[in-house]
Amino acid sequence: MPSQQAAFLFDLDGTLVDSVYQHVLAWREALEAENIGLSVWRIHRKIGMSGGLLTNMLLRETGTQIDPGFSDRVRQHHAAAYNRYSADIRPLPGACELLAYLTDARIPWAIATSGRMETARPALELLGIDFERVPVVTRDQVTNGKPDPDLFLTAAERLAVDIETSSVVGDSVWDMLAARRARALEIGMLSGGYGREELERAGACRVYEDPADLLMHIDEVGGRG
Repeated sequence: MPSQQAAFLFDLDGTLVDSVYQHVLAWREALEAENIGLSVWRIHRKIGMSGGLLTNMLLRETGTQIDPGFSDRVRQHHAAAYNRYSADIRPLPGACELLAYLTDARIPWAIATSGRMETARPALELLGIDFERVPVVTRDQVTNGKPDPDLFLTAAERLAVDIETSSVVGDSVWDMLAARRARALEIGMLSGGYGREELERAGACRVYEDPADLLMHIDEVGGRG
């Protein structure tokens, strides 16, 4: 039976690491490699979804017809471009300190990201994630990405905690929608570029600037050991 202990389930990009705009530029490059030009703001609005859903929605907006191998090619283009940009990625302010606090307080936490391990690994290594101790759920480990709840439900299962006593921390409306469908508490972060009102409309009960701000107010969301 899952534990009733409170736990934190973190998105990765834009929530713990400052990598959203690298993803945006990588997706633009990937689409341009297939002769599809899109403004970066259109791409940014879809960041946080799974890559397959992101490309499908962008293509629906442009009315582009695609062949059966398109999705795999674009994913590979994106991974190659993003890995080139990854040298510029940094942890967001307070990210490492927040994770260390939760660990020291014996509060369970996990990471659930829409990215596949091939693109998530550099950011995880920047955070010093111990893969032996911290559950990390990536898109290639679940059936559906965000806004479906699979990533967060799987993360809670691996922590052996009840999803309804867990808090999902994310920077996009897609994180909030996935958390709502999972029946978890929704905590929004402004560090990915979405606005406070957008996150609140999507269900966030609290919104913080970045991990440092969340750590400063951790008692507001039950983060006490």
